[in-house]
Amino acid sequence: MKSVPPDPIELPLDGTLDLHTFQPREAAAVVIDYLAACREQCVYNIRIIHGKGIGNLRRTVEATLNRLGCVDSWQPAGHDAGHWGATLVRLKPLKEPSGHE
Repeated sequence: MKSVPPDPIELPLDGTLDLHTFQPREAAAVVIDYLAACREQCVYNIRIIHGKGIGNLRRTVEATLNRLGCVDSWQPAGHDAGHWGATLVRLKPLKEPSGHE
């Protein structure tokens, strides 16, 4: 019997990505796709919620952010934004097309 891939999940591009609804093995791909979609919509400040746990998901998120050229900076969230259970990301803006200054 042929397996059917699950329907894609549409996430609001409001700058908050909660990874609790995804399988840990999907985390890196979800982060990459979400950040790309946010950047296209000029959403440059992102909060990724990964939870505290034992830190595996946080480390996956951090490793993913470290290898993405579109990431300007990232840091653990402050106490008001989830602290160790979330990561704040600043994306580099998309460049304007040539001829627009």
